Amino acid sequence: MARMYYEKDCDLGKLDGKKIGIIGYGSQGHAHALNLKESGCDVCVGLRPGSKNWAKAEAAGLKVASVADTTKWADIVMLLVNDEAQAAAYKTDIGPNLEPGMALMFAHGFNIHFKQIVPPSFVDVLMIAPKGPGHTVRSTYVNGKGVPCLLAVEQDYTGKAHDIGLAYAAGIGGARGGVMETTFQDETETDLFGEQAVLCGGVVELMKLGFETLVEAGYAPENAYFECIHEMKLIIDLINKGGIAMMNYSISDTAEYGEYITGSRILPREETKRRMREVLADVQDGVFAGKWIAENQVGRTYFNAKRAQMAKHPMEIVGAELRRNMLWGEDDDPDTASN
Repeated sequence: MARMYYEKDCDLGKLDGKKIGIIGYGSQGHAHALNLKESGCDVCVGLRPGSKNWAKAEAAGLKVASVADTTKWADIVMLLVNDEAQAAAYKTDIGPNLEPGMALMFAHGFNIHFKQIVPPSFVDVLMIAPKGPGHTVRSTYVNGKGVPCLLAVEQDYTGKAHDIGLAYAAGIGGARGGVMETTFQDETETDLFGEQAVLCGGVVELMKLGFETLVEAGYAPENAYFECIHEMKLIIDLINKGGIAMMNYSISDTAEYGEYITGSRILPREETKRRMREVLADVQDGVFAGKWIAENQVGRTYFNAKRAQMAKHPMEIVGAELRRNMLWGEDDDPDTASN
């Protein structure tokens, strides 16, 4: 069993007197900055001059400065801009301003593991990765709870990196949910695989194909949306709370029987696992990372075309209309501001 830490294991006092620079004010950045500030930490947000989020961060009561000036000011620098933008930000504004004994932190291991960023030997390099989107990191903190986090130490120059990581996790509320120890490699490879094969790639494709199958058979798109997409959250909430057993307890016996006889028809076990192993190999060997880095170097032509194509899918159009006309559509949307 992986080692787990909770609030009782974390000393928030390890951040006393430490200046924390949060680079980026998007989904994760705004959550980390606000949670740390409300935990009593000294925080400054580092942004590009002219960033549309500069005024937003200041309006939230946060100090804001350029990325370079924030790095010069800070003892701890948490890099929370998008993966594809981190290497450039590090090269121009962060790396040249690191001093011995500082801590360089990440919420995902991509750039360290695939060596897009190679820090100097005189800093601590560690990761606190909340296992949830930024708006959830923020909302659970406000409600007195927290999103579980992963902790990894890649380089421990000061001998205090582990304690700093636990303190930081406590500061953003993660220790309320639990902090699991891992490595940069394991976090990066499992995260990329999970996103592609199951959580985003797999689930989205499954919902889309289910929606299309029902509509093509003559059923109303609204019915197809409810059955193949809307109810997905209800099912996942049950699994998160009590595993597959709770889901099966909560659904009808008819639905549970259908699970047993139909799941493997849709996803043939050996063929699906063979393809999943191929996806995992591409992650482990750096093939996926290379493709994503190259995609950003050529202006994201494939990425942007696929995003536009998805926006026009009937599943998205019907879903948007239903959400506008149903009570659950009044929930706050996630903070999707760019960094």
